[in-house]
Amino acid sequence: MSDTPQLLLSHHLKKLRLPTFLSEYGKLAQQCAAENKDHVQYLLRLTELELIERERRMIERRIKAAKFPAIKSLDSFDFKAIASLNKTLVMELARCEYIDRHENIIALGPSGTGKTHIALGLGLAACQKGLKVRFITAAALVHELIEATDEKRLLRLQKQLASQHLLIIDELGFVPLSKTGAELLFETISQRYERGSIIITSNLPFDEWTETFGTERLTGALLDRLTHHIQILEMNDESFRLKQSRQSRKKNPGK
Repeated sequence: MSDTPQLLLSHHLKKLRLPTFLSEYGKLAQQCAAENKDHVQYLLRLTELELIERERRMIERRIKAAKFPAIKSLDSFDFKAIASLNKTLVMELARCEYIDRHENIIALGPSGTGKTHIALGLGLAACQKGLKVRFITAAALVHELIEATDEKRLLRLQKQLASQHLLIIDELGFVPLSKTGAELLFETISQRYERGSIIITSNLPFDEWTETFGTERLTGALLDRLTHHIQILEMNDESFRLKQSRQSRKKNPGK
């Protein structure tokens, strides 16, 4: 009979979905008793632990749902190597207030300058704020949109994309888009206009985006929507990879 209250408590805590309460209440009770803490302080500590653990699990779920190809933070980015990048602006953007304002970010620069790393770092910061994020390359997004059209589930996919607080489209401009692909991507971006934020990384300056979208009319309409509320990150430095390769050759001239 003496075990009945404990069994009932465990049952109720599971029912209430309070796993941290369940795992910590006994240990914390001993600590609070040793420290002469009253029942209010005991409960306060328990609730704080539950909230901390709940927030951690929520962030993990957001990160998993974002489908990042890798987890990269802004802390690990070498800002000194990219002199053209405004570090102050990037760190301000990491506060995610631009998402509240439904503003966009476009990172422009040659391949290998860290545009994807910056996008991943800003996406991770948004997840840590409890926001819904989706990361995808431009080519993969267009493929998904075309496939969804063929399978008559385009509307469902568009609603799913529109529900994200932040949509990150990586590597725009690496490959030209078909007429259908360009129109579907335009529609996806247009649906987020003043409703949700987008981060786009591209190796092409704006005046060369017509090569990707095929027509000046479509490109102009797209840029009109994207650049209405925008922060542009210029990353026009030499590729990280080229620098590393050159340094490696200097250290090992015989190889």
